[in-house]
Amino acid sequence: MKKNFVKAIALAGMAVLTMGTLAGCGSKNAETQAPDTKTEAGTTSGTTTKEDTAANLNGSISMVGSTSMEKFATALSEVFMEKYPSVTVQAEFVGSGAGIEAVTNGSADIGNSSRNLKDEEKAKGVVENIVAIDGIAVVSDPANAVDNLTKDQLVSIYNGTTTNWKDLGGADQPIVVIGRESGSGTRTAFEELLKLEDACKYSNELDSTGAVMAKAASTPGAIGYVSLDVLDDTVKTLKLEDKEPTPENIKAGSYILSRPFVMATKGEVSEQSDLVKALFDYIHSDEGKELVKAVGLIPAN
Repeated sequence: MKKNFVKAIALAGMAVLTMGTLAGCGSKNAETQAPDTKTEAGTTSGTTTKEDTAANLNGSISMVGSTSMEKFATALSEVFMEKYPSVTVQAEFVGSGAGIEAVTNGSADIGNSSRNLKDEEKAKGVVENIVAIDGIAVVSDPANAVDNLTKDQLVSIYNGTTTNWKDLGGADQPIVVIGRESGSGTRTAFEELLKLEDACKYSNELDSTGAVMAKAASTPGAIGYVSLDVLDDTVKTLKLEDKEPTPENIKAGSYILSRPFVMATKGEVSEQSDLVKALFDYIHSDEGKELVKAVGLIPAN
């Protein structure tokens, strides 16, 4: 999907990507030092500029984790590799918990997590680097007549108290409660935000955001929750407390379900390889912020 993916993002409204220099970039694999030269006075000059360092980026970065972050992580990988052809970014999407474990044990450079890190994870030296803010959208099958839920109604659906859509102003139809698997960052964030930890009564527990979307789209009476950036017209997106899950409402704090997208590292970013530092420099650049917005997310700063 390489160049085509990048072009698709551009067509979606992202500003044309520039080829400007990334501040602070470098590579532990490339020879970045400028050769020593003698000045007329006989002194040695071997200063490496930021431009030299960026031009010599070479090597690979591994990311493992959240399936909800797949769209963002894929876009980031493709654009970064377009910018630096000698760099390979490998991304694997196996869930937030697995991503944090991978970065903890050193098998990945970055652990992608669609939730905040737990205290016990931070105690192992893992650092929470928030790169974007995402909303959790509540979706149902397209034929559902209900288009708005209160927080209490949503809680009552997921804790098993309300089991039929007729009790919420909809059709006389059983509610099929869909959620993510244990260890999912989306599930953890959803349950924590609604104070439903270990209290949800799921009909189906699915292992990816895409699976939740497909199940909700094809199952009469279904309800599920997904990352904001994957929404499309195959499902009906429900309002919560009369508010739609838009970036504007999330920024304003009026939409009740939002969570961070975290790219966790073992130790501070400043302690990472030159390649990883360059990737974070890119994310925090103006160009990187445009990418975040282009995939439907909110820049963290």
